Amino acid sequence: MNFEEMKARIATGQGFIAALDQSGGSTPKALNAYGVEDSEWKGEDEMFAKIHEMRCRIIDSPSFSNGKVLGAILFEKTMEGCGKDGSPIPALLARRNVVPFLKVDKGMEDEADGVQLMKPIPELDAMCARAKELGVFGTKMRSVIHEANRDGVAAIIRQQMDFGLQILANGLMPILEPEVSLKSESRPQAEAQVLANALDQLERVPEGQQVMWKLTIPSEPDLYKPLIEHPKVLRVVALSGGYSREQACRELAKNDGMIASFSRALLEVLQAKMDDQQFDQALGNAIDEIACASTGEAAA
Repeated sequence: MNFEEMKARIATGQGFIAALDQSGGSTPKALNAYGVEDSEWKGEDEMFAKIHEMRCRIIDSPSFSNGKVLGAILFEKTMEGCGKDGSPIPALLARRNVVPFLKVDKGMEDEADGVQLMKPIPELDAMCARAKELGVFGTKMRSVIHEANRDGVAAIIRQQMDFGLQILANGLMPILEPEVSLKSESRPQAEAQVLANALDQLERVPEGQQVMWKLTIPSEPDLYKPLIEHPKVLRVVALSGGYSREQACRELAKNDGMIASFSRALLEVLQAKMDDQQFDQALGNAIDEIACASTGEAAA
């Protein structure tokens, strides 16, 4: 797939985007959930080797290429890795009709004004250049909103767009992810602020260009319809945010035009000890359920 073919697949494809981008802080928890104990690795290199094995097993599983996974968000070390046949992971995905994205944020600052902004990304241009070289279509970056603080939410959305415009200038498609915590006591108000600020910030996107948004499934169904229908938005995707897969799919299905970009909700039943047939069946069931919630179609 070339860039325009990838863009069309993301814009109109029936399915969802898999988030396989667990990084430093979340990796041990992801490995534990997968059945890999902390005692099975020592140091960061071995830890990332273990999570890379898990991600490659997912990508190589037949069900991952069944057409329902539109794209996959990769951690930088995964992007630089290779599949069993020696192909770079982005090229391997593209051959299987799965659009590759790269996580580019470097973690978050401490909470202030009810939000956690992203840390600076001084090497962003270089990361984008490398991603383009490897055939990556777009990027993703996450920050978190803990409460409906007007100044904090405005700062989060503005920072997301600042980086998003830099990524657009590098020829990649940015996914902007200002997550509203499910634990927030002012979640509905924060989500309304996200919508208002996102619509304002879209005015900065040059005519003829688009960005994507990755958002917490809203407490008010179809709240983000104005973003979904906006001409400067390629697609709006949803994070699972700590919901179980059942909960996430149930809530997502209430939102017309919003598709999944799940991580934990996709991987929650996968175990390292499964044989290949069990693993593929479990993954396939998860993919089917999430794709149904994303497309509004009934499960087979």
